[in-house]
Formats: sequence, C-alpha cells, structure tokens
Amino acid sequence: MTRLRLASAAAIMAFLAVPVAYTAWSQDKADPKAAGGDKSELYQQLNLFGDVLERVRRDYVEPVEEKTLIENAINGMLSALDPHSSYMNPKTYKDMQVQTKGEFGGLGIEVTMDNGLIKVVSPIDDTPAAKAGLQSGDLIYMLDGEPVQGLTLQEAVEKMRGKPGTPIKIGIRRTGKDPFDVSLTREVIKVKSVRFRLEAGDIGYIRVTSFTEQSTSGVLDAVEKLKKEAGGKIKGYILDLRNNPGGLLDQAIALSDAFLDKGEIVSVKARKSEDVQRWNAKPGDVAGGLPIVVLMNGGSASASEIVAGALQDHKRAIILGTRSFGKGSVQTIMQVTGGGAIRLTTALYFTPSGRSIQKEGIKPDIEVEPAKIENLAARAGFREENLRRSITNPNAKPGDAKPADKPADAKPEAAKPGDKKDEKKDDKSAAPAQSGDPDEPPKDAVADYQLLRAVDLIKGISLYSSKAN
Repeated sequence: MTRLRLASAAAIMAFLAVPVAYTAWSQDKADPKAAGGDKSELYQQLNLFGDVLERVRRDYVEPVEEKTLIENAINGMLSALDPHSSYMNPKTYKDMQVQTKGEFGGLGIEVTMDNGLIKVVSPIDDTPAAKAGLQSGDLIYMLDGEPVQGLTLQEAVEKMRGKPGTPIKIGIRRTGKDPFDVSLTREVIKVKSVRFRLEAGDIGYIRVTSFTEQSTSGVLDAVEKLKKEAGGKIKGYILDLRNNPGGLLDQAIALSDAFLDKGEIVSVKARKSEDVQRWNAKPGDVAGGLPIVVLMNGGSASASEIVAGALQDHKRAIILGTRSFGKGSVQTIMQVTGGGAIRLTTALYFTPSGRSIQKEGIKPDIEVEPAKIENLAARAGFREENLRRSITNPNAKPGDAKPADKPADAKPEAAKPGDKKDEKKDDKSAAPAQSGDPDEPPKDAVADYQLLRAVDLIKGISLYSSKAN
C-alpha cells in the first residue's frame, strides 16, 4: 500500500482547494501492536459486518449494488473518526491529484463537514464562490433546493460539481443573518496561487491564495520583481495568507525556509512517540532581514498556519489580523485496492516552540478585525494658518506658502451665474486619496483596513530602524 502524507485544511474534492501534502512516499509496514485487542474479537466484528451486508443486499426494499454498500460503509467508518478522514473512489482520487497542479473544475471553495452541514473554510480568489461573496464560516444547508443533511461530504461535493457554465443555487446560513440563497455558475478553476504589487511605492505586497507546486517559486520571483520595481529600495514585505485554505506541505516548508536563516520550521508527531519528523531551515533569507507582516484570518488554515507559526515563533514576522482556522492535523493518503484511496488522520504538526495549532489556530500578534474605511471631511482643512492674523513662520521660504483655507467665520461665496457644477460630482471630500499623497494611505489599501494597518506598521518599523542606524 502506497502512502502520501497530508495535512489538508479540510476534505477536498474535485472542485476544492488542494490539501497540504507531504510528498515523501513510503511503503506501509504492518504493526503487530497497532490493531490492539484480541484477534478473535476482530473476526467476530467482521462476521457481524458480513452478516449485515448480506441481509441488506438480500432483503432491502430496492436492489443496491454491493460496490455502493461497501463504499458507503467505508465512508461511514472513516467519517466517524474526524472531519478530515474520508474515502476517495478512483475518480475522486484522480481529481485530487490534478488539484495539486493548480487547475480543477467547480465553484472554488474549500469545505469541511460541521454537524451534518457543509462548512466553508475559505473561498478561492477570483472564483465563482469568491465573486458571489461566500465567506469563511458560512454553512451550506441546501443544494438546488435539496437539503444536504444526511449526505456525506463526497456526495455533497458531487452535487456541487458539474459541467462548466451550468448554474447551481446554494442555501447559506451565516452568523447574525437570516438564511439566504446564492446563485453560482460553475467554472474551470485555474488557481493563480501568487499575486504581488508594490504598496506605497516601497512595500512589497505578496498574496498567496493556496500552496500549489508553483507557490514558493512564485513568491521568490515576486520578491525579485518587487525589488527591481522599487529600485532596490524596499522597506519590507506583507505576506497575505488570508483565506488561504492550505496546500502542499513541502511548499509551506519551502516558503518558511525562504524567510528563515536557521532553526526548526515544523515537526510532525504520529501515534508512536518515536515517529517524529522535523524540518529545519537552511541559511539564507530572501527578504534580507527586512520587516515582514503576515496577514491572517479565520480562513487561513493548515499550510498557512505552518508558515505563520514558524515565522512567529522565530520572531521573523509580525502576525496581523484575526485568529486562524486551527487545523493542525496531518492526513495520509493511502492507495487501496481498486484504484481508490483513503485519507486518514495519522499525526499532528507542531510549531517550532512546540505549539499544537489543532482547534487553537495561530493567534495574531496584533489583532485587527476587518473594518470599512471612510474619509471624514469635517474640519479636515482647518489649521493654524486658517486663523486671522496668524504669525508667519520665520523659516518659511517664498515658495513654501500654501493657499490658506477660508477662516471659519468667512461667508460663503455666492454662486456665479452660469455655474452649473453638480455639487455631488464636485464633492471631492469623500474621494479616495491618491497614492502620491504621502499623508494618505496608498490607493490599493484604501478599502482594506487590515492591509492599511500592515502598511503603516512596516512604515513605522522602517522609520525607527533608519533612525537607529
């Protein structure tokens, strides 16, 4: 039996994000102590299973294929263990292997089971689910008018799959709101796992949406291009892992290693105490020691938490945002007879300081909830120079004089004949500031409060670092 070690954010099917996978393959070795208990008791239980199977096959009101009965029995056995263990038939297993390449079909959401409903871990950027506004923590309770209660995760996923271009209506329950429906159109999902740009002209912003085979190389390429674009004058980097549901474990390790000079990145501890694996960083920091801020939220899971935990424990980055998902278990993909596979929880992973993230998540160093940003124009332009008879600055140069705003007691000018300006169109007080104004947030961060805080944080660190030097 061939095995593949995994640490996925949730059960993942054909349309979902990729699981966190440990890419080392090994041969299964039988453990005589693993089974535990008396073998005769095991045989009795197997006889019981065979008896029930035969009675259902022979006497159930409608004919049922034996293959379906066996698959459902295996699914029931695994799903009863935890939310992440499951069976994959040959087609589902093949689809999962394709997903790690970064392209698959469906809606673009990562899901898991929660008390019989489908829980959204996170939507993937630029997919139908993300465009429709689905959020981490949403519960899917209806699929095209049919309840999901009673379905397995795989069955629910099969219903959400379909030919690209076909519609589907899903019922959503969201905390604090009445249930509502969302209409989506299925698409072929092509995951571009890394995006980047400059913020404020000298801060590198790198968004990692999932950990696929191209993620680490994409981040390294982004760092070099951002350095070049900024003329080598980068103040720091923002690594955005919000709503990143996970991915390949080796990519999470490689990305952590890129920003660390030394030390442990993550350890994985299995059932047997001696079965512990550790990964350590190699010398070299691609960011050259510059400040790093990692953005996280409740949709950041698994591989994202490995990266954030490693950088946080080594004090290499400041974690900003909200507590992460808290998925700290490792799944092993084991091929079984017939071409399918089982996903079985086999270990827990730990951060360098020995923390288990399971059900706890990564707690941010600076907690910042999402917020809506609005410019407040009231008395924004009233300063000392607006006061009547204010004293002139003795150091002011002739070209430094700024046109003073009107005093507070000045009478408004009467509208001139023929002046047809629309007040609403002419009101610039609520317009976003342009990135060229050093006193205002960069244009790309105006609508994103958490990103704005990260930009300000790096500016502050850079300012005081330069003064110290």
